[in-house]
Amino acid sequence: MTNPIRLSTLTQLIQDTIQSRFEGEVFRVSARIMNVKKYESSRRCYLTLEEYEQGTKTTEIRAVFWANAYSEIEKFEKVLRQPFKDGTEITCKVKVRYHKVYGLNLDVLQIDVAQALGTLELERQQTLERLVRENPEHIQLISGVYRTYNNRMELPLVISRIALITAPNSDGQRDFLQELKQNKHQYQFSVTEFLTTIQGDNAHQLILEQLQLIEQRKEDFDLVAIVRGGGSLGDFKPFDDYELCAFVARFPVPVFTGIGHDRNQSIVDLMAREQKTPTKVAAMIVEHNFDFENALIDLKTRMNDAVTDQLERAKERLEQAKRIIRLSSPRDILRRGFAIITHKDKIVIDPSVIHEGMELQTQLKNETIFSTVTKKAKNEKEADL
Repeated sequence: MTNPIRLSTLTQLIQDTIQSRFEGEVFRVSARIMNVKKYESSRRCYLTLEEYEQGTKTTEIRAVFWANAYSEIEKFEKVLRQPFKDGTEITCKVKVRYHKVYGLNLDVLQIDVAQALGTLELERQQTLERLVRENPEHIQLISGVYRTYNNRMELPLVISRIALITAPNSDGQRDFLQELKQNKHQYQFSVTEFLTTIQGDNAHQLILEQLQLIEQRKEDFDLVAIVRGGGSLGDFKPFDDYELCAFVARFPVPVFTGIGHDRNQSIVDLMAREQKTPTKVAAMIVEHNFDFENALIDLKTRMNDAVTDQLERAKERLEQAKRIIRLSSPRDILRRGFAIITHKDKIVIDPSVIHEGMELQTQLKNETIFSTVTKKAKNEKEADL
């Protein structure tokens, strides 16, 4: 039996072996980060890199960001607008290090931010292509714009009954309700809240369940509003879920989204009507109703103008008729030098009834002449009056 060696001797052998094998080498690996512990004061971060196959962890190794690489975490969070937290998939450059006290570690030197961005965008594009391919009746891509059954629905003339999907006690909930309540036109709205978690791994399923509840009462609502405050790219991942997006695209009640700031756009936004923020969704609803009120006011004004115009024209026609009647009155006829012939107080219109010996009265402007017909003859030439 050989004599035992010191533990430090063995660990030194391991360290020498690893150092000679991996000295100066840098490897690019993809893994899921877990057990993240950030120490901003010392600018260090300890974590584990893990690999999974069909949901089962197959590999794990400890890793560390030292102070000279801690800025990589800050760049990752700034560019991707999501926290560096457990469950995040990253691609990074590492080197192997062995310490006799702390054991085997990977020193993380750099995170491939472009790779992370590209992976997210690739997933989005794959989802969008699948939505168009598998839902041709409800989703079409026309000139770069996604036209869906839902975002082409005609809005009701007045929006008053709103189904609100949001997180309880959230900024999005507060901003939306406050904007509606304090609208300057004093419009009144009926808001039914469907409260749920709207971020996290199963948020898409929870939102889908709320939409299914609303669908069962679709006749009760004019519009569905899905709102939340801004967040990281990771927080918006539920709104890129295929099943949720497909359900929104064919939903039978118009859906408006306010689930991020101006720089964020989810696939759900593309399937519905995007208004960016909760406040903008509420403001849009108020503006829609204001447009309808203005249309009614304009219609009333045009109707009043039309009625006034018709009355004025009727007055003009009436005055013209009065003038014609006045000009046709016996008094005006006499004033113009004509005479009226009567017999026994009846105006003679037909000269054929006049015969010799008949007593006639000829009424002029100021006098009446009584006469007896002594002779009657035809007028061969009409008098030029």
